[in-house]
Amino acid sequence: MDISYIINELGEERENYFNAIAPPIIQTSNFSFKKVEDLRKAFEDEMGGYLYSRGLNPTVEILRKKLAALDGAEDCLVFNSGAAAIFAGVFANVKSGDHIVSVKAPYTWAQRMFDVILPRFGVTTTYIDGTEIDNWESATQASTSLYYLESPNSWDFALQPLAEVSALAKSKGIITFIDNSFCTPLYQNVIGMGIDLAMQTATKYISGHSDTLGGVLSGSKSMIKKIFDSEYLNIGSGIQPFNAWLLIRGLRTLPARLARISKTTGEVLEFVKQHQKIESVIFPFDDAFPQVSLARQQMTGACGLMTIVLKTRDMNEIVLFCESLQHIMMAVSWGGHESLVIPKCAGLKPNEFDPKNKEHRYIRLYVGLEDSGYLINDLGQALEKIKE
Repeated sequence: MDISYIINELGEERENYFNAIAPPIIQTSNFSFKKVEDLRKAFEDEMGGYLYSRGLNPTVEILRKKLAALDGAEDCLVFNSGAAAIFAGVFANVKSGDHIVSVKAPYTWAQRMFDVILPRFGVTTTYIDGTEIDNWESATQASTSLYYLESPNSWDFALQPLAEVSALAKSKGIITFIDNSFCTPLYQNVIGMGIDLAMQTATKYISGHSDTLGGVLSGSKSMIKKIFDSEYLNIGSGIQPFNAWLLIRGLRTLPARLARISKTTGEVLEFVKQHQKIESVIFPFDDAFPQVSLARQQMTGACGLMTIVLKTRDMNEIVLFCESLQHIMMAVSWGGHESLVIPKCAGLKPNEFDPKNKEHRYIRLYVGLEDSGYLINDLGQALEKIKE
């Protein structure tokens, strides 16, 4: 299906709403019925029609159709955050006594679920270096029901061999779940590589404007129906109509924004790689990246995230650099119009900082929609304040 058709036309029956170019926000909690039998059918299968906006809503339906098509999936659900999508997708596929194999250091709230919530229900998790297929096989137990992937992750951009992992999982009857937020389906088609459940945080590139939250979960019709009938409806974590409308708006410019961000990222990358006060740079499409061949095999683009490591071993110097930036803001998340940094040491207490631990010196840089020269000048003046 052509991406231009998906973004601009799919799901938009404009003749049903006055031929308006932009779809309406159906801001209702309830839908009325004239026949008791129709209401009875809606009770029996909430996915079969509109009953209550906790389940289906016309504005959300337009977004669902577009996002499922972008993923190349049969269906999808849209949640009010990426964390909610992860929670529902994992919870729907484990039971007491089950075991999960996960990449090490996954997204914070995924790891909290694995470490704090699921053990209360008898579900255990083993963390592995997911870059090698042998590690997945070695960690798999008779009770393993789910593989949790994140490729690339958002700090060192470690990749997993997705086709190999999905093939291994299928041979053992294990569900595969991936966080595909880094690439979006435009730059990495994980469903096409055999992954069962594809999640992306729509808060980031889909929205593109840092003004709404959202999480997408795509998969087969049977899998999505299973999650809808239980976790989705029960938790009540579906996205609201106005937020869905904002994500539809964000989708209109997604390809253009990713192209612009990717171009600017390349120019900023060349600057930081050559700067005398930067020790190293991590970026999946950089020739020095250890998995660059796999990155180019699985991904068609690498968007706007990179990690830089300053030559200094002094945390105060890292803090000084981040606080000296005049235009690049310091904040969590990424994917919006604005460029951002976040230092890894912000998650540490000062006495926990270990200068010998390279990860403690990581600074994640997100390149937004600004001109490359504007960002390079800002990075340059901040770097000048760092001691040799």
